[in-house]
Amino acid sequence: MLDFAAGKIDVLVCTSIIESGLDIPNVNTLIVNRANQFGLADLYQLRGRVGRGARRAYAYFLYDHPHRLTDTARQRLQTILEASELGAGFSIAMRDLEIRGAGDLLGTRQHGHIAAVGFDLYCRLLAQAVRELKEEPEGEIPSPLSAPLAPSVSIDLPLPAFIPSDYVPHPPLRLRLYRRMAGLATMDEIKDMERELQDRFGSLPEATANLLYQLRLKVLALRSEVQGIYVREGQIVISTERDLERKQLEELLSHRAQVSRRQIRLPLRQRGDVWRKDLVEMLEAIEEEQRTSGIASTQR
Repeated sequence: MLDFAAGKIDVLVCTSIIESGLDIPNVNTLIVNRANQFGLADLYQLRGRVGRGARRAYAYFLYDHPHRLTDTARQRLQTILEASELGAGFSIAMRDLEIRGAGDLLGTRQHGHIAAVGFDLYCRLLAQAVRELKEEPEGEIPSPLSAPLAPSVSIDLPLPAFIPSDYVPHPPLRLRLYRRMAGLATMDEIKDMERELQDRFGSLPEATANLLYQLRLKVLALRSEVQGIYVREGQIVISTERDLERKQLEELLSHRAQVSRRQIRLPLRQRGDVWRKDLVEMLEAIEEEQRTSGIASTQR
């Protein structure tokens, strides 16, 4: 080993022991025989033994017969082939989790259910199952925001809402930010996300500010049992899952909107963005109407 590290020997034949943190910058070629016998983490660590210096490196993963490869081995090799960018360890770990299964929480057995439903839905199903197994405090009504499998709110507004590539250039980072935003459930969490974005990337572009605005609408809508917010025939329509107290809402909204049994319609002004503020106030009014109606029914 010392001779190889010093350059006195050109070729080192060894076992997978070299994956354990060896740092030899002058090594530029790695050949792994029967690579299909290794796990994904092993392959990733082995590949990391080359390319540690300024010289271009090559890693060759060999296997005997393509038709004898198992489906799992093929997926592992394909993952290593595709994840070649710097810092790919996280994506490889996530892919490994999907291939092998997450395993039992309190045991060592592994299963493949995660491959059937995908990692995101699997985590939501798991969170829902854990929540159902826990004993809820007596008299406490669980919030819809805390239910992982609860239906979300459909929001379709004439606003560009996304994270521009010139604001966050790295695609995997943008995806992680989208994933985090999808899980925001309170106004405080949205404010924290807004401050984080400004600290890390600078002032918010209009499209990203619109995205945060729609997240705020989502939180308000979930509180108010609103099913959808969309534009129809020049009006913003709020549809709900329950019957509305029409007279009370009209008074709260100062007759700015048309209230029907399960819908509220707000004229979409062509100039300015006054409707944005009106929309927030409408959702807050629905929440207030829901709260007061609940108090009244309780007193009766």
